Amino acid sequence: MNASRFSGRISGCGGFINISQNSKKVVFVGTFTSGGLKTRIEDGEVRIEQEGKYNKFTDRVSQITFSGKVAAGSGKRVLYVTERCVFMLRDERLELMEVAPGIDIKTRILDLLPFSPIVYDPKPMSPAIFRPEPFGLRELLHDIRIEERIYYTPRTNTLFLDFSGMRVRTEEDLRRIKIAVEATLAPLDKRVYSIVNYESFWADPEIMDKYMDLVRYVEDRYYIKVSRYTSSGFARLKLASGLSERDITSDVLHTHAEARERLTKP
Repeated sequence: MNASRFSGRISGCGGFINISQNSKKVVFVGTFTSGGLKTRIEDGEVRIEQEGKYNKFTDRVSQITFSGKVAAGSGKRVLYVTERCVFMLRDERLELMEVAPGIDIKTRILDLLPFSPIVYDPKPMSPAIFRPEPFGLRELLHDIRIEERIYYTPRTNTLFLDFSGMRVRTEEDLRRIKIAVEATLAPLDKRVYSIVNYESFWADPEIMDKYMDLVRYVEDRYYIKVSRYTSSGFARLKLASGLSERDITSDVLHTHAEARERLTKP
């Protein structure tokens, strides 16, 4: 990402580096192209009336003010949100996660990129974004959005669970977590490695024991080995205690890098 030099002119990075490097999650928002891009929304779908002259996504930049390689190595969650699609940073590459209704993936996304992103199973962007009626933001904020938090990498046979910022409130939340995890793992018909991000995770006290029982069920049934991490010392102690009581992997590490390293050790 270049946010400091454009067409030979140095504008400076300001506080961009400090903010982006110290944030646990970074979301870049902008149009897919620029310089004359014209779009409209019709019948709940995005229409590209005129494509921009300049591609925002490129294979090289004149200066680096945000390193995807460094961000991926530290386990930082990075999203790139545009009017037609959403990418997520995965192991130094971008994965196409969501596509707006009305957008053809090949002609309006892939053909305009000078590199090949990961295209595993992109989902439709929420239709509510493209409708005039109220968005329902209150309900959305209370939703655990579990389907967006699960990612399996066949190359390394590793399941990533991004539970950062998630609050588990009810037994219905537990049911949804179990269904979503099993929908990913059961068809594989084999055990996997797993890394779980518990940064700013919270389970209501009245549901915590049942959540831990679900964690034990998933580990016993599907995992070869699992690493969990959070920077909160209190959360590490609380999670480790609940895990230890159930005789399952109870080490909760401090960083994503430590969790990844732990998986590689015998």
